[in-house]
Amino acid sequence: MILPGQLSRLYILDLGLFDVRGGERIIGIPAYLMQTDRGANILMDTGFPPDYLTDPNRPEQDGLPRFGRLIDFRRDQTAEGALALLGLAPKDIDLVILSHGHIDHVGSLPLFAHAPIVLTARERAEPAPLYFGSVRPIPWPEATYHLIDADTPVCEGLTLLPTPGHTPGHLSALLDLPDGRRVILAADAINRASEPDEAFADSMDPAASQTSAARLQSLVTPGATLIYGHEPSQWPALPKSPQPW
Repeated sequence: MILPGQLSRLYILDLGLFDVRGGERIIGIPAYLMQTDRGANILMDTGFPPDYLTDPNRPEQDGLPRFGRLIDFRRDQTAEGALALLGLAPKDIDLVILSHGHIDHVGSLPLFAHAPIVLTARERAEPAPLYFGSVRPIPWPEATYHLIDADTPVCEGLTLLPTPGHTPGHLSALLDLPDGRRVILAADAINRASEPDEAFADSMDPAASQTSAARLQSLVTPGATLIYGHEPSQWPALPKSPQPW
């Protein structure tokens, strides 16, 4: 295991709303804060770049309008602002998990470079985070990287699962909470519930995505919850921080 102790709590961080392709769908941008019984804070994903709040030209420079636009992105929906709702600052994060290097997951990663960053070796092999399209303005920050290529327990109750397809090095997470509840954080291995039936048209490797999705779905035991990466119908009903899961 990477950290001692047991997973004790999960918070879903609300990092904004995004309008995909001019109204095709409105999606929520999640990140996850997990805590252990020994006081460790684990952050999974970091949302869009905080510069989007202060530099109106930055989204266009990044090519974002080709995909859509942020329609709700306040200071408390940056990674730093969302953590502040829990009384935390970036310095309080002890470990970062990066599901993959796309723009809405990697945007605030440099703020957490003091902490070890866990991701797959395949994702880290990219010369820079995949970000969006051919634009790669964020370099990998100088940090300690913990690279994995197989199922990896972070602590008791939290296991990381390589789920290639959406990107070659995509990573999901399996959570078993102390009260017996199971949560599968699919991230973009399954963006939305309809993706398997749509043959993962937005995936870099649709066949690998089908395999990864089947594996995640097989983990959904009775009473378990699979949280999709960006399912429009699921997002409004999910409890958001500072309310715990």
